Amino acid sequence: MKLKLLSFLICFFVIGQFTGNAQGKSLIINTKAIIAPIQPTMWGLFFEDINFAADGGIYAELVKNRSFEFYKPLMGWKNIGEEYAGQLQIVNSQNENNPRFVQLQINDGKEFSLENEGFRGMGVVAGENYDFSILARQTNGNTTLKIELLDSAGVAIGNSELKNFSGEWKKYETKFSCSKTQAKASLRLTFSGKGIIEIDLVSLFPEHTWKNRKNGLRADLVQKLADMKPGFLRFPGGCIVEGHELETRYQWKKTVGNVDERKLIVNRWNTEFSYRNAPDYFQSYGLGFYEYFLLCEDIGASPLPILNCGMACEFNSSELVPLDKLDPYIQDILDLIEFANGAPTTKWGKLRADMGHPTPFNLKMVGVGNEQWGTQYIDRLKIFLKVLREKHPEISFVGGSGPFSDGQDFDYLWSQMRELNVPLVDEHYYKSPEWFLKNASRYDNYDRKGPKVFAGEYAAHDKEGKDSESRNTWKSALAEAALMTGLERNADVVYMASYAPLFGNVNAWQWRPDLIWFDNLKSVGTPNYYVQKLFSTNKGTDLVSALVDGKPLAGQDSLYASACIDAATSELIVKMVNVAKKPNVLNLQMDGKQAAGKELTLQIIANSNLGAYNKVGNPEEVAPVERKQKITGKRIVVNLDASSLTVARIPIRK
Repeated sequence: MKLKLLSFLICFFVIGQFTGNAQGKSLIINTKAIIAPIQPTMWGLFFEDINFAADGGIYAELVKNRSFEFYKPLMGWKNIGEEYAGQLQIVNSQNENNPRFVQLQINDGKEFSLENEGFRGMGVVAGENYDFSILARQTNGNTTLKIELLDSAGVAIGNSELKNFSGEWKKYETKFSCSKTQAKASLRLTFSGKGIIEIDLVSLFPEHTWKNRKNGLRADLVQKLADMKPGFLRFPGGCIVEGHELETRYQWKKTVGNVDERKLIVNRWNTEFSYRNAPDYFQSYGLGFYEYFLLCEDIGASPLPILNCGMACEFNSSELVPLDKLDPYIQDILDLIEFANGAPTTKWGKLRADMGHPTPFNLKMVGVGNEQWGTQYIDRLKIFLKVLREKHPEISFVGGSGPFSDGQDFDYLWSQMRELNVPLVDEHYYKSPEWFLKNASRYDNYDRKGPKVFAGEYAAHDKEGKDSESRNTWKSALAEAALMTGLERNADVVYMASYAPLFGNVNAWQWRPDLIWFDNLKSVGTPNYYVQKLFSTNKGTDLVSALVDGKPLAGQDSLYASACIDAATSELIVKMVNVAKKPNVLNLQMDGKQAAGKELTLQIIANSNLGAYNKVGNPEEVAPVERKQKITGKRIVVNLDASSLTVARIPIRK
């Protein structure tokens, strides 16, 4: 009898637990009261030239060291040919921006070849056309140039020819098609005839680029950005802004104008990490500030350029400009605003117009400094802000809270940002997934009357594996989703947010995790990318409260949630995260405007394997799926998969 009673009690307890879980918590959503507007800039992108994101990445140039300006002038190139076929010399022209060129003396009846390896090879596609160009002059004699695209076995898969070079520097161009898809192709230039020819700026681009702009950006990578519908694009970094020392800081004026007059410099990530040295990592600035602004316009993102404040990286040289020598740095920002917004009758506005964009780029915000900290940063920021506010009160200037998410330096900088009334303060956090889960309420108690938050760099760092993409696990992305509900829940104080870094080349990275991985032919969105995309494409316009037992849902029973209304579509958007390893249930109850229509849309990312990640060769291990669900009555029951992000779009009455 006792055994039967015990069995009954156990069954009753288990059934009771199951029933309780099945009923789920009630998430009360107040659809009649708007807490705050959600900024159009809420979810955006952070671009930095790290991991070969620009040259060898989004900038579609296939030739590495095209102007022979690397520390080793022939890095990326090799000589091929018979002995005594000719002679090669590196000549310095004394041109400050593009000093070096190659002089070739070709002996009669011989052939002299140069091969370029590209950026860990050249990715080329069968049936596609390729645009070749070269600056050249024939100082004596008469030579012919044969251009060949080679597969990994050295067999020609595309070719063309140039001849009749003049005695003056001139750009020569030709086009040819490729007969074979290759990830590791190379380019061979073969000179024949007799005489001396000088060459510079050797270039090879796919004809098919983003918007088919000649010598433009890699289409598949930009498309992934456009698909996110980002609110802003921050550029050019990051630590790139600071430089290892001030000499190698990013100087925007050297990145505009004619491409052949842009001065190449070493990339600061070249030797930053001894375990990931990249001695062939430089910045050609083919992707410069004009191209950044154009990219922003293309993908509908507000531009957010970050400029140097007279300080090099404090983790490296900590080099400072004296306070009485800051004028050129301040002038750089003033001139940039003129370049972006000025009339074509102004100096820098004219340059923009001459480059092909007579109308302004509508710049509204500029960052002053990146990850600086201490009194030295504040001393300089005060001088910058005094001048900039007088000259351009219409521009919002962004300050920083340093590289850390808390601590003495962080607290000091925030106190100074309040005193200076800085509109936006940039916060950074690269932390464990567990930190992200614990900090979903981070902004609940921030001062609503002080500066607004720009979560400018964040990523959950999970354990590493052998594959380049292995740190972008579903566990990390799920934790980020939980934190992002907290960012959205506090949209009255958090105005902008962006994951960092954006791109990683699987064959040439320095830092991971990264949002999008790519090789020479393909690209893949990580689980983190899909989380960012779901939030960005379901941004909404107005924040509303979503409470369980009168409190925000921020970790209770492993659940997180936020809600907003999209006034343009008359929909309620609810983002729900379940970090438990078992399914859960939420009952959505609307206080105010009720559901309209017969069904709602669910977009879901779920995977029971928290260690799962997407690879260039296996891109859909973790990816969103869409479901439709019927609406019956006033209470909407949403079944949440284990380890999942679910976004519900519910039509509501106007």
